Amino acid sequence: MVNVDTAETQPAAAAASPNTSAHRTRIALIGTGGRSEMYIRAIYGQHADVAELVALSDVNPGRVDFYQDLIQELGAPAPVASFEPARLTEFIQANGIERVIVTTPDYTHADYIVEALEAGADVVVEKPLTIDVEGCRRITTAVAETGRNVVVTFNYRYSPRNSALKEIIQSGVIGKVTSIDFSWVLDTVHGADYFRRWHRDKKNSGGLLIHKASHHFDLVNWWIDDVPERVFASGGLRFYGDKNASERGLGARPERGTVDGLERDPFRLDLRDDERLKALYYDNEKFDGYRRDQDVFTDGITIEDNLALVVDYQGGPTLSYSLNAHSPWEGYRVSVNGTEGRAELEVVERAAVEFSTDKKTVVDPSATPVEEEDAVRRNGERLVVQRHWESAYEVPIINGEGGHGGGDNLLLSDLFIGPGVDPLGRPSGYIDGLRSVSVGIAGNQSLETDLPVRISELGLGADLSRGQG
Repeated sequence: MVNVDTAETQPAAAAASPNTSAHRTRIALIGTGGRSEMYIRAIYGQHADVAELVALSDVNPGRVDFYQDLIQELGAPAPVASFEPARLTEFIQANGIERVIVTTPDYTHADYIVEALEAGADVVVEKPLTIDVEGCRRITTAVAETGRNVVVTFNYRYSPRNSALKEIIQSGVIGKVTSIDFSWVLDTVHGADYFRRWHRDKKNSGGLLIHKASHHFDLVNWWIDDVPERVFASGGLRFYGDKNASERGLGARPERGTVDGLERDPFRLDLRDDERLKALYYDNEKFDGYRRDQDVFTDGITIEDNLALVVDYQGGPTLSYSLNAHSPWEGYRVSVNGTEGRAELEVVERAAVEFSTDKKTVVDPSATPVEEEDAVRRNGERLVVQRHWESAYEVPIINGEGGHGGGDNLLLSDLFIGPGVDPLGRPSGYIDGLRSVSVGIAGNQSLETDLPVRISELGLGADLSRGQG
């Protein structure tokens, strides 16, 4: 059966106020699932001189204990404090917390962001900023009233291949951008995993248009330095879920993967086969009943697995975007058309998913590179530029060490030390977070109404137009 590596969710890029070694920012982290580990390792590693983890918080005390053990392994002299999420305000004010890192499920983001701001702390939050219009309004009001800072992390900006495309567009070599074609495919390991977890219910995640694609929409917004204006969406649940399984004759299936006596199944996740997943989730179910291993072909799934959008931008370009969550390979293709030429970026993060029971299968191959290839499709990346009336040429992409081609290390430096001069403008603010989720929010509304939706009419509580933020 397929085992997974929860490193599939690496944090995204962030802007932060500059720091110095004379002061260590006092940090509380709320949400001790898989996303929190990168922050914890950074605080106790490369950025220990500028950051201090004061406390951990989660509704599940077992997961807090898991990271308390990790902190000890990383050399901490003693466990840090812990507190119940309901006591966030009290803890911030009683302990001089300057920044709260939020890595909780998406539907809780607005509550924790607003409470932390009002309690006197700045916030770093995993994408997405929030999942709906109400959450956006509450956050923008709290930012305005408190004057405090909210950063939504976007690591994809820092990946060298994406930065290289930004450089090409920004240089003007292809002229003024007129349109973008962007296709993203999630394979039957990574894509399937969203249909096992809390993400499978749109009330929790906003669907893949918000939880996953907010990364992609931010990339486009950043690449072309423009603001989305109108969205039309189409899509549905066409592969996962009980009805689709029944139509394909898959037969009855267990509700979860961690069950004795089941036959080999590439879509089954047995948490006991992965030491980390077992310790972090399976062993702690007794506290909150959360199951990390729900079957992808059972009922209760309310998100889409096939999506397509047309997005018009204030400056004139149009984006054609598609997302598929059950592809046999993983990666993306983006083509940017301009008045003087075209740039094409193709990325293969995993060329093939081969069903195996003798090795651990990485969930997110962009965060943890893999070697699965076949004779036709090979892992890799290629950026090609071609001007009108000229031959095409390839632009070299230079990767660094670490996740996302070294981009994660750059992100963490900006987050904990503060961004320096960056001609590509990779550090992001909360307005960038609003712009990215605005596309997904409008897309979800379009799915419900079968009509195009103008983002300015959503009433998100902030001016998203060009020149703002």
